Amino acid sequence: MRIALAQIVSTPSPAENLELVAAETARAAEAGARVVVFPEATMCCFGVRLPAEPLDGAWATGVRKVAAEHGVTVVAGMFTPDPDGRVRNTLLATGGGVEAHYDKIHLFDAFGFAESDTVAPGAAPVTIEVDGVTVGLATCYDVRFPGLFQKLGDLGAQVVLMPASWGAGPGKRAQWDLLVRARALDSTCLVAACDQADPTTVGRAAGKAPTGIGASLVASPFGEIVAQLDAQPDLLVQDLDLAVVEQARAAIPVLANRRF
Repeated sequence: MRIALAQIVSTPSPAENLELVAAETARAAEAGARVVVFPEATMCCFGVRLPAEPLDGAWATGVRKVAAEHGVTVVAGMFTPDPDGRVRNTLLATGGGVEAHYDKIHLFDAFGFAESDTVAPGAAPVTIEVDGVTVGLATCYDVRFPGLFQKLGDLGAQVVLMPASWGAGPGKRAQWDLLVRARALDSTCLVAACDQADPTTVGRAAGKAPTGIGASLVASPFGEIVAQLDAQPDLLVQDLDLAVVEQARAAIPVLANRRF
């Protein structure tokens, strides 16, 4: 399976960000990718009042058109309305025979930021199927909770796609690398984590909100970094060796051996 991680810097404008989705999806499809992953908050960057649109609204419809035009599956972060007045931090997965969404379960109430003030949590793990491969979905702060990744493995996932908008700060890059690799080990899955690029690399201030550090990566189920980007906007195209998942599960069957 060939995937692409589109490490972009979202703006406050959903229309501008949809243009980014269109441009990067075209690049990825031309490179042969079957799945194109965009970061959390692709629809609108954090640090501003978050807009919300339903899954049949204009922004999601635009992403569907882009995915259909190129015959690929696109996974991108957006915000959908919640009945309690907050929004949901939603991953839209569409195209290539896929139509699904995942609402972020673990909200980023940490490091002085309170995502739950404006975002309502999801409740259910989600998997999709791409070209016969079961793929799990997760978002950013979810990476600190191994149980979700193990559950996705239980549901048959061989690959977990994890869009993110990682907060900058002391030690945060080291934590990012460590946590993505650890979740790959916990679940014996390939984990492909697509972060927002560091906004300072394009002349924008990072601010206090989690707006990304770059460093998108693919980690193997043996905990190795297969490929990784730097901080600036970029596109990582990577062939995933699914055989390594079966090798890892035979060698270190942690999903079968765990007791709790």
